[in-house]
Amino acid sequence: MSTRVILDTGPLIAFLNSRDARHEWAREQWGRVEPPFLTCEAVIAEACFLAHRLASGAQEAVVSLVERGVLDLSFRLADETATVARMMRKYHDVPMSLADACLVRMSEHHRGSVVLTLDGDFRIYRRSGRQPVPVRMPGG
Repeated sequence: MSTRVILDTGPLIAFLNSRDARHEWAREQWGRVEPPFLTCEAVIAEACFLAHRLASGAQEAVVSLVERGVLDLSFRLADETATVARMMRKYHDVPMSLADACLVRMSEHHRGSVVLTLDGDFRIYRRSGRQPVPVRMPGG
């Protein structure tokens, strides 16, 4: 069984934006993954906000990935609110975004998964209190 990949906003935007400095890295990573990527609605909201600045149709491209089943949004914040809020309080000095907290929580649910990210804060975050969050990011 292949490793489940949890997708953060940065690699999603880098994949869609050919002018992004991490575009080639993101394309390579996407080519290594058998869809669907696991992600959450907070990531989609961030990506749509950033995509709006890229080009006409970029927001629709993000939503299309969900529609086509490339992105799996089965994580339900409503079921995880207390845990996610606790994480955000714990890492308030970083600060931890809602999307980051959701992705860390998803990594707790999907043992053996890896978070595809450009965000170095994932090296600080811990899942289940003490365990590093497995990440795949440029440069290791």
